[in-house]
Amino acid sequence: MSLLDNPTAPAPNRPERRTSHRASTPSRAGHTLRNTPVSLIIGITVIVVIVVILVLTPWIMPYDPSAQNLSDRLAPSSSSHWLGTDQLGRDVLSRLMDGGRFSVSIAAITLAICAVSGTLIGIVCARRRGALDQFVMRVTDVLLAFPEMIVAMFLVAILGAGYTTLILALVIGGWTPFARLARGLTLEIDSRDFIEAARALGCSSTFIVFRHILPNALSPLTAHAALRFGHKLITVGALSFLGLGVQPPDADWGSMLADAQPFMSASPGLVIYPGLAIFITALSVTLIGQGINARRSRQN
Repeated sequence: MSLLDNPTAPAPNRPERRTSHRASTPSRAGHTLRNTPVSLIIGITVIVVIVVILVLTPWIMPYDPSAQNLSDRLAPSSSSHWLGTDQLGRDVLSRLMDGGRFSVSIAAITLAICAVSGTLIGIVCARRRGALDQFVMRVTDVLLAFPEMIVAMFLVAILGAGYTTLILALVIGGWTPFARLARGLTLEIDSRDFIEAARALGCSSTFIVFRHILPNALSPLTAHAALRFGHKLITVGALSFLGLGVQPPDADWGSMLADAQPFMSASPGLVIYPGLAIFITALSVTLIGQGINARRSRQN
C-alpha cells in the first residue's frame, strides 16, 4: 500500500520525532521557568550577588577595614569613601564587606551543622523508636522550651566570647527543629507502600534511608533550612551587638551596629548600612525557602 492509497499513513524515514524532541527541550525549560515562584528567583539572584561580593571581598574592598584615620572620622559619603567613615575614620564599605564574611559564614556554618546533625538524629529516632526516641524527643522538648537566643547567651557567657564558642552555642540550641521535622517526615514516609515493598525485597535499613527517605524529605528540609538561616543571621548579629560574638579587632554586622549606636544622630548611616545588610541577606534566603515551599505545593 502506498501513501496515495492511505494518505494518513506516516511517511517513512522522516525526522519528525527528533525535531519535536529538540523543540520540546526549550519549551520544557520555559515551562519550568514559568512555574518557578518569583520569590525563589529573586531570593536566589540576591543571595548569589551577596555571596560573590563576600567571596571576592579580600580583593575588591577599597581599604583595610582596620585602618584608622582620626582626621577623617565620621566623614559623609564621597568619591573616596562611598559609604563614609566611622568614628575612628575607618572606611564603612570595607568594614561592611569584611564584617559580612564573619556574619554570613557563622550563620551558614552553624546552620549546616544543625541541619545535618538534626536530620540524622531525627531519622535515627524515627527508625529505632523505643527508649532512644523517647529520650531524644524529651531533650528536644526541653531545648525548644527556651529561645535559642537565651541558650546561646547562657553558653557564651559560661564558655567565653569568640568565634568557636559562638558556633558551638548556636549549634547546641539549633539542631532541635531539624530533628523534630526529620522525625515527622521519616515517620510519614516510612508508612508508604514503597517502603514496605523495599523491606519485602530485603533492602537494608541504610539503603532505605538514603534511597527513599532522604530524597523524599530533602525538599521540606531544604525549605526549612532556608527559613532558619535568617533567624541564625539575626541571632549572630544580636549576640555580637551584646558583645558576646566576634571580638575586636574583627567585626561583623552586629558589632558594627553596637559601635555605631552612640553616633546615630551624627552619622545615621553607621546604623543603617549594617542593619540593611542583615535585613536584605535574611530576606533573600527566606524568599528562597518560601519559593521552595510554594513550588512543592504546586507539584503536589
